[in-house]
Amino acid sequence: MAQPLNFVLNVPETPEEHSQEPSPYDENEVHDSFHQLIQEQSQWVAEEGLELQQREPGAGGPKTSGCGQHALPGPEDALAHSAATLRVLASMPSRTIGRSRGAVICQYYNRSVRLRRRVSRPELKGVGRSARPSLRLYDLELDPAALQEEEKRFLLVKELEGLPVAQRNHMLRGMPLGLAEKRCLREETQTPKEKQRGRQGPHGLFPCCGRLRDACVLALHNLGLGLLGGLHALRPWHYALKQIGGQFGSSVLSYFLFLKTLLAFNALLLLPLLAFIVGVQAAFPPPAPPGSVPSFTGLELLTGGGRFTHTVLYYGYYSNSTVSQPCVPPSGGGQCSREADSLPYSMPLAYLFTVGLAFFITCITLVYSMSHSFGESYRVGSTSGVHAVTVFCSWDHKVTQRRASRLQHDNIRTHLKELLAEWQRRRGSQSACGRLRRVAVRGLVWLLSLGTTLGCTVAVYAFSELMIKSPVSVEQEGALLALPVVVCLLNLGAPYLFRCLAALERHDSPVLEVYVAVCRNLILKMVILGILCYHWLGRRVGTLKDQCWENFVGQELYRLMVLDFIFVLLDTLFGELVWRLISEKQLKRREKPEFDIAGNVLELIYGQTLTWLGVLFSPLLPAIQIVKLLLIFYVKKTSLRANCQAPRRPWLASHMSTVFISLLCFPSFLGAAVFLCFAVWRVKPSSTCGPFRSLNSMYEAGKVWVRHLEEAGPRVSWLPWVHRYLVENTFPVYLVSALLLAVIYLHIQVVKGQRRVICLLKEQISNEGEDKVFLINKLHSVYERKERSRAGRTQEAERLTDDPDAW
Repeated sequence: MAQPLNFVLNVPETPEEHSQEPSPYDENEVHDSFHQLIQEQSQWVAEEGLELQQREPGAGGPKTSGCGQHALPGPEDALAHSAATLRVLASMPSRTIGRSRGAVICQYYNRSVRLRRRVSRPELKGVGRSARPSLRLYDLELDPAALQEEEKRFLLVKELEGLPVAQRNHMLRGMPLGLAEKRCLREETQTPKEKQRGRQGPHGLFPCCGRLRDACVLALHNLGLGLLGGLHALRPWHYALKQIGGQFGSSVLSYFLFLKTLLAFNALLLLPLLAFIVGVQAAFPPPAPPGSVPSFTGLELLTGGGRFTHTVLYYGYYSNSTVSQPCVPPSGGGQCSREADSLPYSMPLAYLFTVGLAFFITCITLVYSMSHSFGESYRVGSTSGVHAVTVFCSWDHKVTQRRASRLQHDNIRTHLKELLAEWQRRRGSQSACGRLRRVAVRGLVWLLSLGTTLGCTVAVYAFSELMIKSPVSVEQEGALLALPVVVCLLNLGAPYLFRCLAALERHDSPVLEVYVAVCRNLILKMVILGILCYHWLGRRVGTLKDQCWENFVGQELYRLMVLDFIFVLLDTLFGELVWRLISEKQLKRREKPEFDIAGNVLELIYGQTLTWLGVLFSPLLPAIQIVKLLLIFYVKKTSLRANCQAPRRPWLASHMSTVFISLLCFPSFLGAAVFLCFAVWRVKPSSTCGPFRSLNSMYEAGKVWVRHLEEAGPRVSWLPWVHRYLVENTFPVYLVSALLLAVIYLHIQVVKGQRRVICLLKEQISNEGEDKVFLINKLHSVYERKERSRAGRTQEAERLTDDPDAW
């Protein structure tokens, strides 16, 4: 790797200047407004033709080996550079950084002249060499004419004295000079009255009062900074997520980030339901059902029935009437006036459109999140030097606290482990026989996994049919937990069998291993949920003719959610804590179990699917899901730190969030949307409960509303037209679906196009660098030929001079 060359300007020295250090005054400060000055000074350097010569080793620069010269990398490996080459190098934009102090004073003198509009005074354009551009890593001798700089300083002070105090202070603060230089300029530009006021303190106060005022202002400023820094604490689990990513890597972190995303989705789903359905019905409660209200026994927390049946938690509580303010007759008697009645609020219409609007908002958010995650995870980066960039450029030097520095250290270390593991896996190779053997083993494992899934599906279907044939009475409410317990046991036991079978496959890539486990668990859970949906809408609707079947479906989903949370806690307790204790105490192993990313992520997707399936029959189910996710986060975080270890084979989870969002969108959300659309359009509601009790389908609520609008008058005649052609007609639905799919496809294609453009730009940048090296070497070779020809002519002339007979 070539070292930087050290050059000096070949300018004659003066006796006064010989003892000074030949370096610019302020090389460290860079100001953006000096671009024009840099161009002017560079032109002056080129016009005057200052010769750049290479420094000798003894001139105070860094010593070189050999002949004291450093070679530029090039095809010809030249060791010396001519003056023309050095002039070209010095004119390159990358060699100029900062300005000298004379240029700064000249710049701000001209600016102050423009502020005061003093046209009579000329601007300092014809400055000397002290305003020339400086060269980074080169020692430049300044112009010995210090009188010109002093004159410019004097003119700047005079111009600053004529400015207002506020404008003068603002300009001084903006100057790219040192603090000592700014203080000197401030003192020189102050009037005697301002100096006297400064000694007395601000606003004419005594020094002690001024110090007290400054202390108060500083305390308020620090308080504001503390409050501003406290805003970061409002982000949920910000520091906890950093700790998890630093200790366990991006693969485990992706699970907690996905959990945080689900919290946002449920909060977005819950807000319209609370505002337009639950809140309105709670403000105007329907009349109490006949009979005594059952007492609270505590079993309702598991079954969701009993006292919870006649609450806003379930569909059956909501009325099918129009909600309005009660009519208060006037004191003198008579009927209510029309102004006394408020606008009617149709609960059936609000219930239907609010659930549809909530699902539409969730769909748009999911599509946006998936496209955004796709763009983030598949962003093109340079893979050739990513290890060096991580080592030398990842540290944040603004971090000063010990805890934050330790956390950043863990993050960088874990990221390097993941990068190195990914690099080693790419270099690995395998023979043809080994590949064939692994394909056969993996095919057999897939057959066993699909057979296990089929067996679980048959078991759920048989048990659901048994529950229909043996109905449970009201007194035996605990027996309703039988089907959810069977489903949760199968969802808990089958993934462990899949993990044992996956040990036979021996995947080289941990990413592929996680994807295979996710695929198998997803097939299992989606098939079981499909059987349950058929059980609810295909079988239970016919057996519960005289009852509120919507409440039963909502309670079933509530029981599944609660028991799923309980089994997650049991899995955490026995699968992680007990296994760690057995491994440490009995087996005398120091290794802890790894965090099962695939199983835990599928549990989250399964719970979110239950929420979307039950939002029509239990509007408060998203609130229960939010509480469940919060508890799961803290339980999993505590168990992860105490009972689990980082993955034995580190791997970089760059696309994991995109995969999770995609699985949440297509199998989960799409299946829940199909289930709810079938319930709204095809299934007849119960005749004893709910807002749609008098209709043949829930969708007829919109038709009834349209008929009322047609009878209302011509002022709202456009609303029936909108409903007829945009809601009843299926073409807009297909059109919107096609547009969403087209947006996703176009976004994917745009990302692919950006990747290609970035690759082309990188190749072009590399070619530009090679062109510069090529041109510099060509210039050097041309100069060498000229020097050789000049030396040849000189030798020939000397020979002719020494030998007159040669003439």
